[in-house]
Parts: sequence; structure tokens; C-alpha cells
Amino acid sequence: MPQSAQTRREQQKAALRSELVAAAHKLVQEEGYEGLTIRKLAKMVGYAPMSVYSYFADKQDILFALAEDAFQILAKRIEQNAPDDPIDALRAVMTEYAAFGLGNPNEYRTVFMTEKTKLPEGRSFEKLDEENPAMKLLIDRVEVCVAAGKLKGDPHAIATMLWATGHGTISLLITFPFYHFGDQQAFVKRMCEFGLAALQGQDIPPLGDQPPKKC
Repeated sequence: MPQSAQTRREQQKAALRSELVAAAHKLVQEEGYEGLTIRKLAKMVGYAPMSVYSYFADKQDILFALAEDAFQILAKRIEQNAPDDPIDALRAVMTEYAAFGLGNPNEYRTVFMTEKTKLPEGRSFEKLDEENPAMKLLIDRVEVCVAAGKLKGDPHAIATMLWATGHGTISLLITFPFYHFGDQQAFVKRMCEFGLAALQGQDIPPLGDQPPKKC
């Protein structure tokens, strides 16, 4: 069945948006947050700045698009590292997260350490959380650990605490390169074990008013 003109337009629009996101990744990897501008992005893909505005209202919209794309990339890496042991599988999530962040420090700083002051139009934080594939994988692996009796408590709370531990570790390693952390990989492993050991020793309640999530 031949494609309709509307379908072709939608495919072309999706392709251009993907091209813009890829170009934005490249800009922040090379130049950081300051290098990410609508004008530079337009020049990189060979379009007029106004064309970019038809896809992204402003820099904040681009940052959200980068974050969503980064979580997709990270999720694929995590899926490829899935040990059979539940705790080892959880360690693998933190290992891949650290490798992603430390391997792309400019992008990590720009995407994950820049305040998001407003949501893209028509989106909510709840919806963004639900659609985050990397967080879904982390929560899924926590749920397996809870079901196996390796961890105890609310999976969402446990996953969030592990993410906070990982994010804090990576952020410090990136922003304080001259501090004596020792070998980066060894420090990441030590913090991972510290976080897991702390969580294994207690029953973790839900965060705030969040209801417990059943496995």
C-alpha cells in the first residue's frame, strides 16, 4: 500500500528531529552546555534557525530531548549486561551508568546536571518517569532482588536511592577532577558496594506519600 503524503511528512519530520538530537549530542560532547545553541545546531545540520524552532521551543526542550535519548542509549547498554545473579544484575546497572557518565563528561554535566526549569509542552514529570527505559530497568532489577529476598522494601524507593548514590558519585568525579578519589573505577565500585550494603541492612519504606509498589 503506497504511503500517504501525511505519513511521509511525519517520517521526514521524525528523521529531521533525530538528526537534530544527534547533532545536539555532538555539540555538548565537544563544547558543553555553553556550546549548545539553536544557531549552532541549525548550522550543523544545514537548516535555518527558524526550522529548529519548529521542533524545539528553546534550549530547555533540547535538553529534555537529549535526556530522553541518553536514557534510551543507557537502557540498551544495561540490557546487554544482565548477569543471572540478582545483585550482580543490579551492580551492572550502576556500572553501566557510571561508564556512560564518565565516558561522556560534558554530556553528562549538560544533560543530568543542568536544572530543568520547565517541562516540554503537554508533558508531565510523572509521564517522563514512566517513559524512562533506564529507570524501568533499574526498578525491574530491584524488584527481582526484593522477590529473591536480597533486598527488602519499596522497589521505587530503593532504585531512587541507588540512582542518587550513582549520580552523586559521577557528579563528584566529573566536577572535582583534582580531588584524591584514587582510581575512578575503584571508587565507583566502592560506592556501589557501599550503597548496596546500606540498603541490604534495612527495610526501605516508600518515598514520601508514594504508595508501596508490589512485586
